[in-house]
Amino acid sequence: MEKVTTKRLALYTGRTHPALAEEVATHLNIEIGHDNLVEFANGEVRCSFGESVRGTDVFVMQTHYGVDDRSVNDSIMEHLIMIDAASRASAKRITAVCPFYGYARQDRKAAGREPITARLVADMFKAAGAKRMISIDLHSGQIQGFFDGPVDHLTAMPVLEQYVREHATEPVIVSPDAGRIKVAERMAQHLGDCGADLAFIYKRRPKGTTNVAEAAEVMGDVAGRTCVLTDDMIDTGGTIVAAAELLKKRGAKEVWAMATHGLLSGPAVDRLKNAPIERLVLTNSLPLPSEKQLPNVEILSVAPLIAEALGAVFDDTSVSDIFDGENLA
Repeated sequence: MEKVTTKRLALYTGRTHPALAEEVATHLNIEIGHDNLVEFANGEVRCSFGESVRGTDVFVMQTHYGVDDRSVNDSIMEHLIMIDAASRASAKRITAVCPFYGYARQDRKAAGREPITARLVADMFKAAGAKRMISIDLHSGQIQGFFDGPVDHLTAMPVLEQYVREHATEPVIVSPDAGRIKVAERMAQHLGDCGADLAFIYKRRPKGTTNVAEAAEVMGDVAGRTCVLTDDMIDTGGTIVAAAELLKKRGAKEVWAMATHGLLSGPAVDRLKNAPIERLVLTNSLPLPSEKQLPNVEILSVAPLIAEALGAVFDDTSVSDIFDGENLA
């Protein structure tokens, strides 16, 4: 007897950022599955899928962020529970879709007796049953090696570059520190048709401090130019604000800040309100609560990129071809 099986794709989302998942589902022309998440009085979470996922290619999407009195740890745990539910329901393959990967900055031991939490998170997803992982603009590429399985590392660079191309003339792409120079250089090369140049900020962090950054000097000609600061995330805003103030002192005409992930934690909103930043451009990889929606904030969607990546994984075609291989660098 011959039997032709039909591949099926299912997308589920946690409670952290359902709007992004809905947008991805729209681009894929599918409906989000019913996960029937229930939270008990003591805070424990239960997931019960409303339809069979046996033999299905299941994508479980959750960005790791604290919202609605839930912490980033709650978000990660909810993600793990949903993956475990899919595994025990005999899903054929489970992909953890993490637009923002939690604990990405704890990717190495910077001092003695510290954890490597980014690796721990990857191990937990593997233990829960995830066979593959998809994320956007990881803080460092080495995190891909922490997960025991394929990792598709997407980048929001095409979305951000298109915004600059449409709104700026002869911009200077500025790296806020030495660690982002390669990314800023690639962006400046792509925007060469707009007359883009490159600069970077020499930054130092006082020893023994956290969330403190001092912008020391600008390497590059920024006088009279529109300067575009680019980073993977803006958390407390210290790095970006210090860089913007230095660029203004060095004669920049305008300063824009662009980042994939807008966490805007703690003092970030107050810092950014008073910073000399004309435009703050973020993506919707994270939800932006109303109290953090500053007048100069513009949100770009990464849903089409995620949807295209999910389609490529489902069809077993190349994800890196979507980015001409530059998401691997």
